[in-house]
Amino acid sequence: MTEVGIIVGSDSDLPKLKGCFQTLDDFGISYDVKAYSAHRTPHLVAEWIKQMESAGVKVFIAAAGGAAHLPGVVASHTVLPVIGTPIETQVSGGLDSLLSIVQMPGGIPVATVATGKAGATNAALLAVSILATANAAYQEKLRNYRNTMQKTIIEKNETLSKQGLYEYIKSLEAKK
Repeated sequence: MTEVGIIVGSDSDLPKLKGCFQTLDDFGISYDVKAYSAHRTPHLVAEWIKQMESAGVKVFIAAAGGAAHLPGVVASHTVLPVIGTPIETQVSGGLDSLLSIVQMPGGIPVATVATGKAGATNAALLAVSILATANAAYQEKLRNYRNTMQKTIIEKNETLSKQGLYEYIKSLEAKK
């Protein structure tokens, strides 16, 4: 069963969602991906949403740049949660996309994440959180994910304390 429906406004957006796909894969969450335009193929967007709902999808991730109407269009065709993921643009680094998605009219909500790599990953994590409301295994995986992040930060601070500030900075620069 497909749990998450992911739609992008253009296939050129797919590489920018790599963190989203990787995170869902890491959590073992099934998803379907389509590249449909809210403006050029609105009928295909609506048909796909209906197909995904019939297939048992529980949450949608909609990514778009510029005018970024796709997340709102998806939300207008479903009562399921929609996570809007703004794609970075040449115009303003994605601020245009972010504002377009976050400024939905009252009554048609779209949860919105940040632009860039963090936003792509957080869209997946938000989808996992939504799915976890009805799935204890996903709750446990999220706890483990966060515990791993916490351990990594603690380990980095221990290394910082042992190496000293300047040596630690050199080691970070060497990794680049």
